[in-house]
Order: sequence, then structure tokens, then C-alpha cells
Amino acid sequence: MNMQNTPTRNPSLAVMAQLIFWSRWLQAPLYLGLIVAQGVYVFLFLKELIHLVADANTFTETQIMLMVLGLIDVVMIANLLIMVIIGGYETFVSRLNLKEHPDQPQWLSHVNATTMKIKLAMALIGISSIHLLKTFINAEQMDNDTIYWQVVIHLTFIVSAIAMAITDYIMNKSIAFAHEQEI
Repeated sequence: MNMQNTPTRNPSLAVMAQLIFWSRWLQAPLYLGLIVAQGVYVFLFLKELIHLVADANTFTETQIMLMVLGLIDVVMIANLLIMVIIGGYETFVSRLNLKEHPDQPQWLSHVNATTMKIKLAMALIGISSIHLLKTFINAEQMDNDTIYWQVVIHLTFIVSAIAMAITDYIMNKSIAFAHEQEI
């Protein structure tokens, strides 16, 4: 006699569970939209690069530095988009099955929702740092309130990232402690 260890399920609950599980695919168009947004950033990058190269002899060193920082900013935003697109899709929608692919990003092998949040926070701090550096280089053109609020926002990003990292550390310690108590 073959007995199943799993209790029988109400068919309505099984359908609802399948629907809930399937709903993760509703995020796929969002990730496709972010790919389109990344294409817009590629276009912006190329447009600014062509402008920099074509008119380099008319710019001051400070103007060139500000334009290069703008290019770095676009690259950092594109990196952020890649982390969200690849990491988010892998975490919340479906596996990419890239285990043997030679170009698989190294960080993807240990990505989860918490590490994604911390990586995104660090990327935002990097982007904010570039904006703040551009502001400081161009400080004579900026009013003090703008500089003040950019510093406050940047510090808020830093404090938020530290708080997330501490929360993650505490959660991991709590899980490890609970696991040790079970053994």
C-alpha cells in the first residue's frame, strides 16, 4: 500500500497558489523596460562622448573634467541598471542558468534580495558621489542651498546603506544562532 506523505490540497487553493507563483512573470516586462532605458543611456553616453571629442579644443580643463564625470555617471547608472535587470530577474522571476557561461558576472553566483539591496545602495552612493564631485568642482556656479541638500542626500544614502548592512548582519547572526539552537 502506497501512502502519500503530503496532505491532499483543495483544488481552489492549488489554482490560487499556481496563480500567485505565475504572477512573478508580471515583472518580466519591467525588466525589458529597464533594458530599453539602458539603451537610452547608451545613446546619451555616445552623444556626450561625440560632443566631448568633437569640441574638445573649445573646452577648459574644468569643463572637460565635468563632462568626463558626466560620462562616468552614465556608466555607473548603466551598471546599476544591469544589477537590477540581471539580479532582479534572477532573484524574483526565473533562473538564468548561466553556471557554465564564461561571461557570467561573478556577483551573480551569490545574489539574493538582501545582497541586491546593499549592492544597489552602494551603487547609489557611488552615483551620488559623482554628482557631489561635479557640484564641488562647479561650486562657484551653485547656490549654497543646492550644495547643502546634495550633501544631506549623499549622507542619507550612506547612513541608509550602513543601516541595511547592520540589519543584514544582525539577521544573519540571529539565523545562525537559531540554527545552532536547533542542533
